[in-house]
Amino acid sequence: MKWLFRWAFRLLILLLVLLVAGILLLDTILRSMAEREIRSATGMEVTIGSLSVGLFSPVITIENFKLYNTAEFGGSPFIDIPELHVEYDRRALFSRKLQCKLVRFNLAEVNVVQNKQGRMNTDTIQAREQKAANANRPANQKGGSGFALTGIQTLNLSLGRVTMLNMNNPSQVKQLNLNIRNQVIPDIKNEQDLELRIFLIIAQNGGLKLYDFFPRNSAAPGGR
Repeated sequence: MKWLFRWAFRLLILLLVLLVAGILLLDTILRSMAEREIRSATGMEVTIGSLSVGLFSPVITIENFKLYNTAEFGGSPFIDIPELHVEYDRRALFSRKLQCKLVRFNLAEVNVVQNKQGRMNTDTIQAREQKAANANRPANQKGGSGFALTGIQTLNLSLGRVTMLNMNNPSQVKQLNLNIRNQVIPDIKNEQDLELRIFLIIAQNGGLKLYDFFPRNSAAPGGR
């Protein structure tokens, strides 16, 4: 009988070791899954420096996120996000609502590329994401991801540089430095409120010049 208790004790130790190892590897596993899903959705290479998910607190932090253009657009970096930090309401998620206490978003750089055929990388990724969303959407669901943004108590926003490159004329590069650092936006009500208030902040920092970057037949990022 003593061997049975000894075996059970060793099994318990083994399970505890595996559990601790699983917790330590959780962020790595989730990061790999996130990279795989983003590659599938966008067709672009992606790297995530680190992804941290709180086990006992509703916090997600992504650092050093980079999305790269395809070979068609030169393979250069498309989006560089040094940090996305989200503190959310866990209970709201069960009602398919995204309610955030704090969002810290640092977008360092966006590189917009027009290829030799006149296509924009922004238009290409938007079309691919829409196609993927339609394929995964239930038949009775008309649009959206199924989650509704119902509020952000505090948004800390940093926006860096936008660069425009035409592959037919690579020597002429347009660049706009927004230089928005730690702009605090309180009490965001919903997605429409979020878009409007970010637009106003960008406009106040000379961001209306963004529309000079794009050909007449193409929309600026985020446009509809």
